[in-house]
Amino acid sequence: MQVISLRLDEDVAPAELPQRLSPFLSPDVGLCVAKRPPGSFHAQWSASGKEYRYRLTLGAPPSEAWRPYALDVPADATLQGGRAVTPERLEALLARAVGTRDFTAFHERSSPQKARTLASATLRERGGGLYEACLEGDGFARYQVRYLVGSALKVAAGLLSEEQWHAALDAGTSLAGFKAPAHGLVLWEVRYPSAVDPFGPGERLHPPGLPDSPPFT
Repeated sequence: MQVISLRLDEDVAPAELPQRLSPFLSPDVGLCVAKRPPGSFHAQWSASGKEYRYRLTLGAPPSEAWRPYALDVPADATLQGGRAVTPERLEALLARAVGTRDFTAFHERSSPQKARTLASATLRERGGGLYEACLEGDGFARYQVRYLVGSALKVAAGLLSEEQWHAALDAGTSLAGFKAPAHGLVLWEVRYPSAVDPFGPGERLHPPGLPDSPPFT
């Protein structure tokens, strides 16, 4: 549910856009649906919230289908030398990050330092050792999700202390965190106020044409 908005020089029916634009897209980019939104809609400035999901495996290595899209935690070099990460421990650490604060210890300095609300941070099991860390909030700074998930993994592995984790969250104290690799991350959904949302509840529950598992074609 990544959303873009654009203006066209000619009047084209939204249903025609996916077919007309697809030949110009990179092979790893897919266009699921096109709709005409309310006149005041803007894909970026109208957004009221986002959900990111970070996929990782604990224990068993990822299947070949999932390998390009999930972090293999036990095999990651940054996490070597620590204890095994349990889902219960990781979820508890992520839940501790929920709230409104300046996540300054968990994002690049190029992003503005301001209060952001992390509404929820949960860990869902998908089977076969695959998990999704699901983070929802009103907005995220650059690399914030990758730093939060990666640093929580480092604490869960005993390579950073829990006291350092608390200080980084509560006081913005810098820590030797871990920016989790990009290949496990996906911007799952961008949300808008109902008055301007181009998508209905049913489309958000089951986005048309959006694959849920590899090969994501």
